[in-house]
Amino acid sequence: MLERSPRTGLQRKTDVLAKLEARRADCWVASAAPSGNAHLVPLTFAWDGERIVLATEQSSATARNITASKRSRLALGGTRDVVMIDATLHEAVDLERASPELADAYAQQADWDPRAARGQFVFLLLRPERIQAWREVDEIAGRTIMRAGAWLV
Repeated sequence: MLERSPRTGLQRKTDVLAKLEARRADCWVASAAPSGNAHLVPLTFAWDGERIVLATEQSSATARNITASKRSRLALGGTRDVVMIDATLHEAVDLERASPELADAYAQQADWDPRAARGQFVFLLLRPERIQAWREVDEIAGRTIMRAGAWLV
């Protein structure tokens, strides 16, 4: 077993930003229908420095749930180095209305371009409200590094 000290808040923020900026990164996206039925799906994402950008079909449960509730929870990383993000929907942009800058940036980071796919896609731009990051039990204290959309470190 590797002996290490808990990370500082600043190191956790640095590690979270590295995950958000990674190329071809995936996350688990949790949402709920108005009926309360939970939905969980893996999606590739991009980060624009302020928002997490997801691309999914307009008719998907994920798109319907998030546009209805305006909320989602995302998980990045494995269980021994997890990042949990509670986010609110900033904007849903139909692929046809998306700016070339948004679509190009998503395609570059995600290494996948929904403009070349079949189907009716939408970009969901999610603004993080709370971010928690921890590895082991010794990092449970101090795991919240963003609250109310503001970095705490």
